[in-house]
Amino acid sequence: MKEGKKGRTGFKNLLVTGGCGFIGSNFIRYLIDNPDFDGRIINVDKLTYAGNPGNLADFAANFPQRYIFHKIDICNAAELEKVFLLYDVDAVCHFAAESHVDRSIKDPGSFIQTNIVGTFNLLETAKSLGDKFLLFHHVSTDEVYGSLGAEGLFREDTPYRPNSPYSASKAASDHLVRAYFKTFGLPATISNCSNNYGPYQFPEKLIPLVILNATEEKPLPVYGDGKNVRDWLYVGDHCQAIWTIMKYGETGETYNIGGNAEIENIVIVQMICDILDEVAPRASGKACRELITFVKDRPGHDRRYAIDFTKLKTDLGWSPQESFDSGLRKTVNWYLTQKKWIDDIKTGAYQAWIKEQYGS
Repeated sequence: MKEGKKGRTGFKNLLVTGGCGFIGSNFIRYLIDNPDFDGRIINVDKLTYAGNPGNLADFAANFPQRYIFHKIDICNAAELEKVFLLYDVDAVCHFAAESHVDRSIKDPGSFIQTNIVGTFNLLETAKSLGDKFLLFHHVSTDEVYGSLGAEGLFREDTPYRPNSPYSASKAASDHLVRAYFKTFGLPATISNCSNNYGPYQFPEKLIPLVILNATEEKPLPVYGDGKNVRDWLYVGDHCQAIWTIMKYGETGETYNIGGNAEIENIVIVQMICDILDEVAPRASGKACRELITFVKDRPGHDRRYAIDFTKLKTDLGWSPQESFDSGLRKTVNWYLTQKKWIDDIKTGAYQAWIKEQYGS
């Protein structure tokens, strides 16, 4: 944190949306152990396919006074309002979103509902609290900026050019948050991050998919020529950045969060293969790279993303702490040691548990 900057204090009842998802659950784990936060976390999550209660299975027992969970769809404005009033919510960190580009191409309607209508409901409820409400932090993506050429970086003032239903829905939600700050004076901040990786990520995304497929001797699918470039951010660094913005960021401002790790998709797959060959070699003795399979590119596949996080570094003193090499090794090792978590996802056990607990 930049020396001498006065931070926000007084978050007593923080509503986290989508807290059973990948980034949300990591953020809750980060925050509950953070000496800068002694308040209560109210986690609301619809528990769709990627919302896994197992990500926080120990929390209700270990932190009964500080962690509360409610299965709620943020598209249900009446249920949201009940939770805000019941727990005297004074701040929101908004992760909840449909987030997979491929799924947005097949079913754009659900992305419009959750990412736009759901965000609107949250903003309306927060606005109704007046001066009691302290901050609405909206977590977004670098995909709203579109695609870069071989050069250049996304900055906070880069024009929005979303190319998929997912990124278009997130762009719309960003604009809503900004509009509620400008029009109604709602205290809000926005962050746009690059590609996250790390523990608890649902295995539809590139890195966990490759790890798990490789351990089962399945093909490792790579879109197109594999030369699409992404900037990779370790989820622990992302959580620290979000909390830094929530504490010290200027109200009404947007901050880009990047990992300073631009890498082609094919190189990432090769790196995972090499790590697995070292720590968990195939029974056949063959190189993991032999499983790499190039598949037809997806529609509207952006070629390159890269984040300029100079503003966050200069104004708030944040920089990523994890190198991509070390973060990737941590991630591979985590998936190799989480057999129950993986088995529950593959067998649908956690979805069965949701049905038993919540009836849907």
